[in-house]
Amino acid sequence: MARKQIIQINKSVPVEELERRIKSIERDVRVLKRLYFILYRYRGYSVSEATKMVGVTKMVGYYWQDAWNKKGFEGLIPNFGGGRPSKLTESQKEYLVKLLSKRNDWTTLEIQELIKEKFGVDYNIKHVRKLLKNLGMHYSKPYQHDYHRPNNAEEDLKKN
Repeated sequence: MARKQIIQINKSVPVEELERRIKSIERDVRVLKRLYFILYRYRGYSVSEATKMVGVTKMVGYYWQDAWNKKGFEGLIPNFGGGRPSKLTESQKEYLVKLLSKRNDWTTLEIQELIKEKFGVDYNIKHVRKLLKNLGMHYSKPYQHDYHRPNNAEEDLKKN
């Protein structure tokens, strides 16, 4: 199986509890992978062998083991930071939605210029699209209008 490890794993939870926990969270693949790693360590596999079995590097395995030893199950749950705060406040976003609702044919470039003019915030086009999506709005390319088409095209089509 495995040779003696320099850093031992804390077996603070019975194997049955660990296996039960694995079955209960099979949907969360990140945590599940980490729990399998811990289970393999419980069964006597080395960090190197256990990391190969779950498909991660040895350094990641030591990181997971350290998190397990310090916090148990809670240490294996990924902790993502909140990210950078938005440059627009919630009230500014609400005001932007009101401004945009006055027309329905805004271009992304026009919205970018509007945000810069009204709020003094300079977003790139990609971020304007992301902001619109977060506000529950949709954007699309405008429908091309044929300038050769007569104003009464539908009537002419019905007649013919």
